[in-house]
Amino acid sequence: MNRREFILTSGVGTLGLAAGVGGCGASSPTGVAPATTQKEERTMIHELPPLPYEVTALAPHLTAENLELHHGKHHNAYVVNLNKFIEEGKANGSLTLDELIMASPEGPVFNNAAQVWNHTFYWNCLKAGGGASPSAGFEAKLAEAFGSFDEFKSKFNQAAVGQFGSGWAWLVKNHDGSLEITTSANAENPIRNGQTPLLTCDVWEHAYYVDFRNARPKYLEDFWGWVNWEFVESNL
Repeated sequence: MNRREFILTSGVGTLGLAAGVGGCGASSPTGVAPATTQKEERTMIHELPPLPYEVTALAPHLTAENLELHHGKHHNAYVVNLNKFIEEGKANGSLTLDELIMASPEGPVFNNAAQVWNHTFYWNCLKAGGGASPSAGFEAKLAEAFGSFDEFKSKFNQAAVGQFGSGWAWLVKNHDGSLEITTSANAENPIRNGQTPLLTCDVWEHAYYVDFRNARPKYLEDFWGWVNWEFVESNL
């Protein structure tokens, strides 16, 4: 699955529904509602995407209880909040999720839109029985950027463990094609910096507390046993 397929099929994409009575018309490509009748306007309704695997798939390290809380409660709350902001007119309902992230200043709309995106991307970075080494070609890219595959994992872990408070650790591709490990606080997302996310690890405490309590380093150690390298590489 590449990034476009991820957006279209995972729930990061949105479902266009008529805002008024009657049929749907095309939404404005600029994100501004056209000066036409109410029935021709469209509103994006954001949905919680299902996990791309069974809720028990990552056990015993990430248990069903952990995933049910993280996905079914935390992730879902961001979706519910975002739709509420749209219904109340506080967020532009004609924009896709990516467009909302780019257009929204810091605050509740951005926080919830970005957290919907970040969480969906995170779930797709994991899979049951993951963790095998990446392809030889991608491993060579990691070695070129970070010294070796093991050095990459070590540096990623250091960044993730060292992220103060809630946030995310990322492997990204820059404009020049180089690979970089970054971190972001709270809901921030590398796409706001023009970078392409390849891999992320959620280091908000709710991501791991059920199974790891406050042991973030142990969570990161086990993280490499779940990575969906096919998805990571497809984002290149």
